[in-house]
Amino acid sequence: MSSDPSRASKENEEQGVRPRSRRAFGCVTWFYTGILTLLAVAFLLSVPFRYISDREVYRVILSLVDLYVLVLIVPGTVLAAVLGARTYRVGYRQGGAIGAGIGAIIGWIGFFVLAWTMNALGLEKKEKIVQTVIFPGLQASAMLYAFILLALVAAVLVLFALFSRRPFELRRRLVFLAAALAAVPGIVSLAMDPGLLSIVGVIVSTLAAAVSGWVGGIGYARAGGNEMLPPDAAQK
Repeated sequence: MSSDPSRASKENEEQGVRPRSRRAFGCVTWFYTGILTLLAVAFLLSVPFRYISDREVYRVILSLVDLYVLVLIVPGTVLAAVLGARTYRVGYRQGGAIGAGIGAIIGWIGFFVLAWTMNALGLEKKEKIVQTVIFPGLQASAMLYAFILLALVAAVLVLFALFSRRPFELRRRLVFLAAALAAVPGIVSLAMDPGLLSIVGVIVSTLAAAVSGWVGGIGYARAGGNEMLPPDAAQK
């Protein structure tokens, strides 16, 4: 046996799964854990409305959350694997905070984009497809399409901040910019057409996604083991 720790570590790496592959797999696993957390939290926050208010709120909110989870599951799996393979571990507190913030943005964007898309497609006129459309006062107009475009730009900024290797401060500013771009059209939509369903829906979606992102961020901080600590951390 070799007494050189670095050589022994290299031999173990060659015999087993490479640390980057293990981290990628770990990030995907934690992404799925986050998805389950999102569904559980959304259910727990929505279930009181089944008994103390209109059941339509409970049904529609859970349907919307299920829908954007279905849309995100495949691209999210790919992105989680790529992100894990490209990055090193971070501190638990930092990972959880970043995950919660990005999760909140995704939950906000996901809720509004689905609501706006249903309006843009005129699904409120097709009762066999969907029985309830949020923001029925917003018709397919230039403003509505501008809202969708702003939300998509915000999503692209979040992805760039996640995958870029630019300085952390720059990426944090991009996330704040994405949050502002997503917040403005959402607030305008709520102001133009407020209602119990829309207000409760965006709160449930944002909070559930924030908790889900926090769980995913904890996994991001753990996945890969000691071999995936940053080089400067390993030296220290």
